[in-house]
Amino acid sequence: MALLSFYRTPALSRAKKSELLSFAQKNVSSDIHDIESEFCFYIDADGIITDDESSVIRWLFAETFAPENLSLDSFLLGVSPSDSPQLLFEVGPRMNFTTAWSTNAVSICHACGIRKISRIERSRRYRLITRENILPSPERLQSFTDIIHDPMTECLYPKTLISFESGVKPEPVWIVPLLEEGVDALRAINVSLGLGLDEWDMNYYYDLFVNHMHRNPTNVECFDLSQSNSEHSRHWFFKGKLIIGGTPAASTLIEMIQSPLTKNKRNSIIAFKDNSSAIRGSRIRTIIPEKPGQPALFQEKNLYYHIIFTAETHNFPTGVAPFPGAETGTGGRIRDVHATGTGSHVVAGTAAYCVGNLFIPGYSLPWEDKTFQYPPNLATPLQIEIEASNGTSDYGNKFGEPVIQGYTRSFGLRLPDGERREWVKPIMFTGGIGQIDSRHIEKIPPEKDMFVVKIGGPAYRIGIGGGAASSMIQGENIEELDFSAVQRGDAEMEQKVN
Repeated sequence: MALLSFYRTPALSRAKKSELLSFAQKNVSSDIHDIESEFCFYIDADGIITDDESSVIRWLFAETFAPENLSLDSFLLGVSPSDSPQLLFEVGPRMNFTTAWSTNAVSICHACGIRKISRIERSRRYRLITRENILPSPERLQSFTDIIHDPMTECLYPKTLISFESGVKPEPVWIVPLLEEGVDALRAINVSLGLGLDEWDMNYYYDLFVNHMHRNPTNVECFDLSQSNSEHSRHWFFKGKLIIGGTPAASTLIEMIQSPLTKNKRNSIIAFKDNSSAIRGSRIRTIIPEKPGQPALFQEKNLYYHIIFTAETHNFPTGVAPFPGAETGTGGRIRDVHATGTGSHVVAGTAAYCVGNLFIPGYSLPWEDKTFQYPPNLATPLQIEIEASNGTSDYGNKFGEPVIQGYTRSFGLRLPDGERREWVKPIMFTGGIGQIDSRHIEKIPPEKDMFVVKIGGPAYRIGIGGGAASSMIQGENIEELDFSAVQRGDAEMEQKVN
């Protein structure tokens, strides 16, 4: 059955439209004098939508504020015979996964009694309006399409969708031939998939599979091992033997870091053993369900709650892709708060950014050196300040954790001796507080034959390589792997898991 389409205008707020128009005039063509936009809602239903059901859908999509801005026909076509279709662009989610937005929209429709709807996806449509209908070059238009969508999770639609069939087949699971070709087979997949394994890692895994397990690994196993056992995830270096000037140190780095705690624990409840730390709290009055996990009445309880704090940085991802890099820094830290002990409560967050010189247009500052060069795979400091801040707030708002404070710093200076000091790779810091019931501070010990289960949303080739990319030796990476290693946020899915 063909998809049903509704259109709502505009897709851009005034501020977003002004920002995008300024970019288009600067990077595409100065002849562009306006941008029109709209959403297109594609609906897949198991059966005919009745008039009553259609009126409910229209009420939902119009968001009750402006029903005149919702139509079965596009607002961007047929304005005049001279309009050029080459200046109309539609971008939306790739079809191989149902988005979290769709899951929520379908749930709302089902709650309104329209249970025959199986999937709804939302695309964005843009029309560039130029003086005398002048067509910019394809190369210039490419810069516009690049900025209006995330090529990892979205794509350009060459024409209006008629179905959600993607035609995409999953990559096959295949065998890495260690038994037949030796460790060189692991070296090859290490380079092609960006696994970030060093020579010691590869020799270890070769010995594990060939001499102990007597079989070949799959590409999926190699992917997972590279992430789960990466330096980024395991911090092997901190627990390794430390040799200074040929003499072994009395303590490892992690033991040095832990030494203040071992000498004086006092208020510390959880430290160096879980996703976040906790200090001693107090007894409070709260409400909890009588039967957790089931529909039940709430009851008042006098419980002992401890205070959680955790923090992390998401520096390189925020430099490569500021919005998703910062939002998943926040999302990962929220996960750490929630995953402490056998579960805890998320309360509030903080965010901070340290970047280089901003070079704000029309606001020249005397110390900003225009000759400074920046890596081509990193966003500009000004982009990072704006987009990373937006990403952090967007994720927190969608999850339900407010960002309540933070700070920002920009600095770049050439010293008299020629030395340059600047945050070229940005710092994105995120911290969060939470609460944990004193009965929940210890995890249940694992038992033999338990499964390790990973839960969450759909997996594009994103975040795959995150731990490995962070663990790579400087200079051995390529930009495409950097881009793939940056996760994409899915706050709705994390809220469902939470």
